[in-house]
Amino acid sequence: MSTTDKMRNVGLKVTPQRKQVYEIIEKLAHASIEEIIIKAQHENPEITVSTIYRILNSFCDNNLLGKVNHPNGRTYYDINTHEHHHIVTSNQELIDIDDPELTQLIRQRVLEKIGVKEQVDKISIQIMTSMRQE
Repeated sequence: MSTTDKMRNVGLKVTPQRKQVYEIIEKLAHASIEEIIIKAQHENPEITVSTIYRILNSFCDNNLLGKVNHPNGRTYYDINTHEHHHIVTSNQELIDIDDPELTQLIRQRVLEKIGVKEQVDKISIQIMTSMRQE
C-alpha cells in the first residue's frame, strides 16, 4: 500500500510534509526524533521542528507509527505497528522480532497469571544483549 493510501485510510490529509516524514521513517524502520529532524530538514529546509512533531504525533495517534522506549533514554519511532518485539544489541541497535507463536505463548502465560477476565491488548517485549566476556 502506498504512503498516500495509508494516510487516506486513517483519515489524514496527504501533505508533502507528511509524506516526506513517513517515507523517511519507512527507510529507517526505527528512528529517533533527532534523526528524523536532520533528514527532513536536509530534504526540505523549510519544514519546522514543530511541524515534524505534529506529524509524528498524528501518525502515532492514527496507528501509522509506534514508539519504542530505548534503554538509552530516547524514544524511537517504529514503522512496524503490529504486535512484535525488539532486541537491543550491545551496540544499541534495535532489531525487530516478528514471531506470532512467541507472542501467543506470552499472551497465554500472562492470562494464566492475571486471569481470563482480563484482556491483553498488546504485547511488546524488549530484550537487551551485551558483549560476551571471553
